[in-house]
Amino acid sequence: MNATPDDDLTVIRVDQFFPHPPAKVWRALTEPELLVQWQMQGTEAFRLEVGHRYTMTSVPRPNTNFSGAVDVEVLGFQPERMLSVRWTDTDPANSADWTITWKLEQEGRGTRLFLVHEGFDPDDPAQLMARTIMDGGWRSHVMRALGDALERM
Repeated sequence: MNATPDDDLTVIRVDQFFPHPPAKVWRALTEPELLVQWQMQGTEAFRLEVGHRYTMTSVPRPNTNFSGAVDVEVLGFQPERMLSVRWTDTDPANSADWTITWKLEQEGRGTRLFLVHEGFDPDDPAQLMARTIMDGGWRSHVMRALGDALERM
């Protein structure tokens, strides 16, 4: 039996429509002065360059083994279409090693934004807790903050 995406505990998938053209959504995903409006602290160090690394910080979450800091590496991009980054916790005791991929598709005058956050270990209770928390966070807080940033642009 094939698992539906919602049953796949190794991944989070979010599909969000924004009434803004892909070029504008792309800017919000890749321009540091816009990233700081909706992502974790540290995004001002982002550069759209494969291999570029920087660190983001947030509130530590002991129940997920999250130290409060994540190392980010830009893995790849296609302008106005796709951005892929790797997130690893700065604490080597946390096994988090995730890939976050944003894909943009024009839909009418707006953009359909797909987020795929993969690499969760379903056998690790802390990773399952992280997946649960992050699934809700991506869908509510992050997408809302991104939408607000787009409205201000």
